[in-house]
Amino acid sequence: MLRSLSGLTTRGRCLLAAGVAAAVCAIVLNERDLLRVAVFIVCLPLLVAVFIAASRVRIGASRTLLPDRISAGSPGEVELALWRNGKLPAGEVLLEDGVPYALGSRPRFVVERLPQGRAIALRYPIQPMLRGIQQVGPLRATLTDPFGLCEFERELIGHSRLVVVPKVVGLWDLPSAAGLGSGDDGNVRLHAGRGEPDVIVRHYRQGDDLRKVHWPSTARRDEIMVRVDERPWRGGTTVLLDHRAAAHHGSGPAASLEWAISFVASVCLHIRRSGHRVRLVTEHGKLLADAPGDGGEAYDNAILDALATLQPAHQRDLTTGHDPAAGQELIAILGTVTNEAVNQLARYRPRGTRSLAVVLDTPAFAGGVSAPDHRATATEESAALLRAAGWGVVVAGEGAPMPQVWAELCRTGAGRGMLIGGTA
Repeated sequence: MLRSLSGLTTRGRCLLAAGVAAAVCAIVLNERDLLRVAVFIVCLPLLVAVFIAASRVRIGASRTLLPDRISAGSPGEVELALWRNGKLPAGEVLLEDGVPYALGSRPRFVVERLPQGRAIALRYPIQPMLRGIQQVGPLRATLTDPFGLCEFERELIGHSRLVVVPKVVGLWDLPSAAGLGSGDDGNVRLHAGRGEPDVIVRHYRQGDDLRKVHWPSTARRDEIMVRVDERPWRGGTTVLLDHRAAAHHGSGPAASLEWAISFVASVCLHIRRSGHRVRLVTEHGKLLADAPGDGGEAYDNAILDALATLQPAHQRDLTTGHDPAAGQELIAILGTVTNEAVNQLARYRPRGTRSLAVVLDTPAFAGGVSAPDHRATATEESAALLRAAGWGVVVAGEGAPMPQVWAELCRTGAGRGMLIGGTA
């Protein structure tokens, strides 16, 4: 009873107090009719409180995220299902779902009458602007009676996990190489015989030049094998992301770090879907994801999930001390780096292996000017040092279209070692 009385609203408590006062007056004045009215006034909020307390346990709900993994900036929906069990009717229900500020405004629904035996569906939109793991909920219900005398609050559903992955844009083309288009698959190195250098061969594909058929290997394997003139791409591509807080500028979705993460996600998925293995590492060589060129969406999700939860690092400078790509082809997305860090990064890279870099003009992301004539001195120096070391370099400022940056990087990297074979 005490728990039920705790749900009385201000109106219900005033009515209860008025009934008690009327009962006291009726006893003092010996007015039986007034006493009957007082008893009715006192019993009304008490009966309502007991009824609401009994009916509130009969309400259930469920929450469905559509979808439960969403790209930053893309719209989504949350579907709520509400139902009533048992024979006791339920009064008015006020629903409020806990939504983080990053997902939009907090939704509220008023359900005047819940039908028995079937659920009602409620939907509201969400549009996350920042990547990360968001918690939707809890869903709270406030049950009231038609007179507004009593209300109870109850948590119907706890938290639901929403994964907000970086935005992925479509990319085209790949840096030119041996023209294999097959990643690691089908690359076979054979001894062609004494006195002849090692020959790299692969299976014949429709459209291959018949003049490149390697007849000794064809005879040995009893299937047509084609000679490859250059060493094919082997071992995959390593994508390096510089995510140091000191290397980036700006805040929110327009920050240089968010641009870099979105670009890295687009590049990794584009290369992997082209049939090539991708390793994603940080500026200190820490492995974030390793996805083969074959396989389904699970590998794409592994890359996106690793980037969704990535937080800025607190190191002041980029210090690798080794080749972060371990001899593989490298695509580095760098923020503001010192000349010493650039020299160290280039020092450990093999000269014959392709190295590409996108250097962000990070001051432009803080409201500066990103025109070539106004780029930061540190950005230009870093780009010049990398080019001098044989790297293909593209400088990107605030608002730079990612497909354009990638296309320019592909053109810049032409003829600089080998990254991957074929074209998109």
